[in-house]
Amino acid sequence: MARRPGAPAAYREEFSFVSPLVKYLLFFFNMLFWVISMVMVAVGVYARLMKHAALACLAVDPAILLIVVGILMFLLTFCGCIGSLRENICLLQTFSLCLTIVFLLQLAAGVLGFIFSDKARGKVSEIINNAIVHYRDDLDLQNLIDFGQKKFSCCGGNSYKDWSQNMYFNCSDDNPSRERCSVPYSCCLPTPNQAVINTMCGQGMQALKYSEASNVIYTNGCIDKLVNWIHSNLFLLGGVALGLAIPQLVGILLSQILVNQIKDQIKLQLYNQQHRADPWY
Repeated sequence: MARRPGAPAAYREEFSFVSPLVKYLLFFFNMLFWVISMVMVAVGVYARLMKHAALACLAVDPAILLIVVGILMFLLTFCGCIGSLRENICLLQTFSLCLTIVFLLQLAAGVLGFIFSDKARGKVSEIINNAIVHYRDDLDLQNLIDFGQKKFSCCGGNSYKDWSQNMYFNCSDDNPSRERCSVPYSCCLPTPNQAVINTMCGQGMQALKYSEASNVIYTNGCIDKLVNWIHSNLFLLGGVALGLAIPQLVGILLSQILVNQIKDQIKLQLYNQQHRADPWY
């Protein structure tokens, strides 16, 4: 049957607005982060099952945090994978909306943290003090605190005497612990050529004055050290933030492009259905 003179070739039934490049690029992009999310959940579950004691405060448990982030990432990337593969507008828009919300929340957190730096400092102080209280309750938390104190050459939140908040290191006379009035070994000054770590080097340090304790341990708190480190590494932190933002923006852009292409393809199919009765089509 003859085609109407001048009919656009773009309206042929075999034509598709959906670009295979955009479709499969978005699919493999989500597949990569989908696999990463499953690894995060697996590592978090394994770490949680390997614990021998229940953590009193789940907010500072790295294993729980890893599981929660992994599950959220799994659900989000699942929508992106299936939505791109099946060309499902609902899943793609859900993926794009959730990714946009996550990006905006990260941006808002950064801006608010900068504007309300004093309140942010108070919140960090609260978290550190809470971690000190539960130091012996969880091995992962203990290793994290020890790493931080050795990395930043600090001890406690505001000072080394903050360790008295912990029931094992408390300086009260009725404390039966052998670590009474002590600090963790990670507070101790490094000893050159030390073959064996002396885990009792912080014994009785809280009972000493600053001048005396400073000869053996770090006396400055980790909060000031952390703030100073952030101020001196703003470009590094900015690069990390940009590295986290770029994949999110790429995912949002690709999903929106694919959604628009799918909508155009639907319009094309409707157009073809409406004009099949046309003798000149």
